[in-house]
Amino acid sequence: MNEIEATREDEAARAGWLYYVGGMTQDQIAAELGVSRQRAQRLVSRAVSDGLVRVRIEHKIGACLELEAALRRRFQLQTVRVAPSLGEGGDRARATAPLAATLLERILARPEPQVIAFGTGRSLSAMVEEVMQPPAMAHKIVSLIGNIAPDGSASIYDVIMRLANKLHLPHYPMLVPVISESAEERAMFDHLKPVQAVRRLAAQADATFVGVGQLGDDAPVYKDGFVTLSELRELQNAGAIGELVGAFYDVQGRYITTQTTERFGSFKIARNGDAPKIAIAAGASKLAAIRGALAGGLINGLVTDEDTARSLVQ
Repeated sequence: MNEIEATREDEAARAGWLYYVGGMTQDQIAAELGVSRQRAQRLVSRAVSDGLVRVRIEHKIGACLELEAALRRRFQLQTVRVAPSLGEGGDRARATAPLAATLLERILARPEPQVIAFGTGRSLSAMVEEVMQPPAMAHKIVSLIGNIAPDGSASIYDVIMRLANKLHLPHYPMLVPVISESAEERAMFDHLKPVQAVRRLAAQADATFVGVGQLGDDAPVYKDGFVTLSELRELQNAGAIGELVGAFYDVQGRYITTQTTERFGSFKIARNGDAPKIAIAAGASKLAAIRGALAGGLINGLVTDEDTARSLVQ
């Protein structure tokens, strides 16, 4: 970043602070910074659009509260958060991220040491960007799925590393490929002592946060290049309608086994149990996968948006 750009960013951050924290009007900000009212308005807008200032609306819309109650009753959920819809074309991950971040911050605020497990994906990455709570340093964060892509690169949505860098927490990545060349190769990775240690830690998780992958032709595991079209068809023909951290399940939330599933380096989430297992997912394409995870007791918490929640309770 050059000096001119840095100065502009500083100016935008100062304008955002004066507006959202200082409670100043745009006229007052213009006078304080010695700029026109129009420039003050642009600076405040830039502060938000560039992520220099993050805004959370704490007031819950009545319709969202009603949907939360309906989802909790219908699916016997521990935790439900419903975000207002951003409308057609809105970014659903951006809508759910602040609510998911608030739930994570509550766990991070616990004084007793916590083990918090994470999946991966766009919704969780958006959540990490919203987290602001300084954690207790005794906490540990652990990955539930391999983070090495087929070409050897780190997974594009490597949640555990992003969170570790942001909060400076001890972190335990699962250093195996997302999908191995064969079941035998995956078994070889599973026998490594560091991988076994991470799996043991994941099994002790006090809370779990995951995304939900759909298994239509827009399946993330297919679009991101982890499986071929023929392997996707194999999964679909076996009854798979959803995926949680590389483990595939049917409409009743029962895990399925195929030649392809045996190659995924993931930690299967146990059914039921009292520890929070919170899925962050929204969108019409994910409805079947969310319903399956709920039916099988694979999750006991859900962060979603208004449109998705309404479809789930209908």
